[in-house]
Amino acid sequence: MGRPEVLFPLFGALTALEGVGPKTAQILDGAGIEKPRDLLMTLPLSGIDRARKDSVRDVVAPAVATVEVTVGEHYPPRSRGRPYRVHVADAKTSFQLVFFHAQGAYLQKLLPTGQKRIVSGKVEIFDGIAQIVHPDHVLPVEEAADIPAFEPVYPLHAGISQKLMWKATRSALEKTSDLAEWIDPALKKREGWPDWREALTQAHTPTSAMFLSPDFPARRRLAYDELLAHQITLALARATVRRAKGTPSTGDRALRKKVLDALPYAPTNAQTRAIAEIAEDLGTALRMNRLLQGDVGSGKTLVALMALLIVVEAGGQGVMMAPTEILARQHLDGLQPLAESAGVVLEILTGRDKAATRREKLAALAAGDIHILVGTHAVFQKDVVFHDLRLAVIDEQHRFGVAQRMELGAKGRAVDVLVMTATPIPRSLALAQYGDMDVSVLDEKPPGRTPVQTALISTGRMDEVVEHLRGAVAEGRQAYWVCPLVEESEVVDMTAAEERFKQLRAALGEGVVGLVHGQMPPAEKDAAMARFVAGETKVLVATTVIEVGVNVPNASIMMIERAESFGLAQLHQLRGRVGRGAAASTCLLIYQAPLSESGRRRLEILRETEDGFRISEEDLAMRGAGDVIGTAQSGIPRFRIADLERQAGLMALAQSDARKLLHDDPTLENPRGQAARTLLWLMEQDKAIRLISVG
Repeated sequence: MGRPEVLFPLFGALTALEGVGPKTAQILDGAGIEKPRDLLMTLPLSGIDRARKDSVRDVVAPAVATVEVTVGEHYPPRSRGRPYRVHVADAKTSFQLVFFHAQGAYLQKLLPTGQKRIVSGKVEIFDGIAQIVHPDHVLPVEEAADIPAFEPVYPLHAGISQKLMWKATRSALEKTSDLAEWIDPALKKREGWPDWREALTQAHTPTSAMFLSPDFPARRRLAYDELLAHQITLALARATVRRAKGTPSTGDRALRKKVLDALPYAPTNAQTRAIAEIAEDLGTALRMNRLLQGDVGSGKTLVALMALLIVVEAGGQGVMMAPTEILARQHLDGLQPLAESAGVVLEILTGRDKAATRREKLAALAAGDIHILVGTHAVFQKDVVFHDLRLAVIDEQHRFGVAQRMELGAKGRAVDVLVMTATPIPRSLALAQYGDMDVSVLDEKPPGRTPVQTALISTGRMDEVVEHLRGAVAEGRQAYWVCPLVEESEVVDMTAAEERFKQLRAALGEGVVGLVHGQMPPAEKDAAMARFVAGETKVLVATTVIEVGVNVPNASIMMIERAESFGLAQLHQLRGRVGRGAAASTCLLIYQAPLSESGRRRLEILRETEDGFRISEEDLAMRGAGDVIGTAQSGIPRFRIADLERQAGLMALAQSDARKLLHDDPTLENPRGQAARTLLWLMEQDKAIRLISVG
């Protein structure tokens, strides 16, 4: 099945459009506009009222006016660098048109003295005289209709004029045909949305500022189309995963009971709820594909262990994967005592195991003697064979997109998957990124964690900060010192960290301060971390490598240097590294004055709250979706029209609509299903199209 013929004109060459030659097409291509479809999905940002006025006096300067004038005298510049002026008169007053670096002959032709012309441009008052510098339009009266009463303003790229965008978009609109409707008729009626082609026409031909709002029905509809295509793709991926039959696992609760009895406190309601949701998924023959979202310290590990115990009770095996070896070891340390209390065999497999040890572990795994295996991606190498693997728990999602999730399923085993992420993500983004998964949220903190005091201090008081640190170290406390994030360069990050390390070592003494940064060989990094975990070093100077998951209960101070250079979510993650023990913890945000308005707002939000979900919502509102997750590595699609901050509700709507559409018509064969296929082609969701043809 290829692209539907009705879409051919939208995927043809840009040069087929009016006013677009090969050179312009090349410039547009550089701006990410490769074909007529991309042009139509580039909506105007704003508009200019060019409705005809009798006189420039009818607007309050500075403002745009469109008036009919009689051309008067020309005044060429008396010396170089001076402007060329043309006097003109409208129905009520006379004013000047001003041109810099202009060719006299060209202006004589454009504005012949004594003739009538329509001019449109920004009126300004200069020395008491009204003038328009470089009018946007100068036309003979009979061509006045060429100026739209309300002119759309497009996001521009160097070398492309508004006039060209206007012409090219009109020409692209003429090439579109009506498409069969893919939106649910009841939804469309309820929202008052126009048909697709009508919506495009309205969005590109605004007649007032109202047409430019993201809430304008035509714009909402076009945004919805984009989100719906994305959610159909995710729903197809979800259906493909679920179609692979899972193995139902129901346990007798014996092991879980032993672990819960060994815990010093009861699980939170949120933990109990998440465990129940997971148990229900594991008990069905459908494959689980669930995301466990929890803020720093909300007790995800316990939930993961309970899930793993369910499959062990049912006679299967589980695996827990972490992004790095340090984290894998940490999971091992956290889980081992609990697993032992239930008599469960837990092992770790890493790239560092000696050959003989590795052979022994692999044999035990294949025989089913190891119940739970902890490790990095290395646990999925060819020679690793499980006796009966049923559940994979993956820690720290971002480094793990839809493609890897599907690959995991393609291991030939219908393994249930539970992904854990410590990054609270606003709902609209969670749906964009994980729309193919079911989500459990941990939104309560377990008892026993102390709140972290957060304070702001400027770099000008660095000496006080170091003194404060000296006192804390003398009391036996441990601290992290996070160095600033330098734009995109690990090498510069490294130098900053090394400099700070030397200064602190000079101030606090040899052997007190350790250092880790991204450029170190992994073995050195592990060794430095291990010394800090063991309490041999008291202060760990680090670039952001420590943000993910390191657990040192005795560390109760977090210093973040140049905190304003970090994102909110990142600062929240870093702060979550302290406050893990019983000691009162502090987080010092060291900023460089003066702070920008948004920089100050970010740091103040952190001082006000420790609620990761609230922080992530603020972050989204302040920075926009692409930045919050770092689009490059996140798998969040770039939407051309949809705005995830302002149109968050549409995403949830699109998800339920897409799931319902596939539930009723899994192979998209009905009329609406066929229309949805056209939508997928229109939105270039080729992945989804492949999934239908496979399915």
